Amino acid sequence: MATEQPISTHISPGHEPELNKFFRAAIKTQASDLHLKVGQPPKLRLYSRLKNTTGEIMTGEIMERLVYEILSPAQKEFFLKNGTIDFAYEVSDEDRFRINIFRQRGVISLAARRVSANIPPFENLHLPAVIQNIADGSQGMILVVGPTGCGKTTTIASMINYINHVRSCHIVTIEDPIEYIFKDDKAIVSQREIGIDVKDFEEALRTLMRQDPDIVFVGEMRDARTVTAGMRAAETGHLVFGTMHSANASQAVQRLLDLFPQSERALTRQTLSLTIRAIISQVLIPSIKEGVDRIPTVEVLLANSTVKKLISEEREGDLPSVIQSCQNEGMQDFTHNLCELVKNGSVDPKDAYHYAPNVEELKMALKGIRTSTSGIL
Repeated sequence: MATEQPISTHISPGHEPELNKFFRAAIKTQASDLHLKVGQPPKLRLYSRLKNTTGEIMTGEIMERLVYEILSPAQKEFFLKNGTIDFAYEVSDEDRFRINIFRQRGVISLAARRVSANIPPFENLHLPAVIQNIADGSQGMILVVGPTGCGKTTTIASMINYINHVRSCHIVTIEDPIEYIFKDDKAIVSQREIGIDVKDFEEALRTLMRQDPDIVFVGEMRDARTVTAGMRAAETGHLVFGTMHSANASQAVQRLLDLFPQSERALTRQTLSLTIRAIISQVLIPSIKEGVDRIPTVEVLLANSTVKKLISEEREGDLPSVIQSCQNEGMQDFTHNLCELVKNGSVDPKDAYHYAPNVEELKMALKGIRTSTSGIL
């Protein structure tokens, strides 16, 4: 059995950081990730698989030299104190990486995710058409949820860039770190990076309304302060985007509420029911479509009057039934979407069954049998 050829990293770095030659190799090969670890050659992830490069075996000394050359004094101090650091790194005006440097077994390792210079439109991300309708809204909170690495930020970037092209407005993003660079079109886009442009999320959110935003992206809804700021902005007529780690819409509602003390949840629930516009849940799964490595399977919850009522009445467990019964409004659940992906030849049935929330329900859907939904009002 023939072995795969390693990828060459012998690219002249010129008068730039030595680490850039590895980043340029990732750019040239369209790799999604770069991994540097002591005792191993540099590795690039191509089509979900890690491949060796022709670079030399990494040693502790080499890793320190490569890493410390690109860290600012403040970043180096933070890393030495905490043992890990996240930041965005620009190789050029068009090429960026999201880097995590960390210690493991006493030595330095590096993992870098390549961020495409071009922000893909909805159709290139294989997102449902309703995503554009959601982005056309003028106010409310939009959550994009899913596990780590499922493309949440890319989906939001695509929505924001669509708004950038069609609407005269001011878009403010608060990011840690900045992953996509937006170029002003009809809109002006102000991007604030935590640790560089502003001290922390709390400070950024405190001054947000002074910047006269129309559209706001607050990054991950990681604590009560962030959620409160997002809902307050949505209440005052802004369109707000945020992400969460959650499996689906109903779980996202519960996790958001869990960020608050018990004494504040009733008020938070009522505010959420009034401000939520949509919850988009997604998971990246293997694709058999030519030229497509992974494709998102997507659940879409639109906050109609029934959804708002269920959230306010602590009945988010009934939200899946609303999604099933309101597909004519643009909502869809994972089962429906997986069924469509199998039928149009994008996903192998075996993979669809693996990722299906309910395998039997998907089998019935593929046979053309729709499950009935119970009354929810």
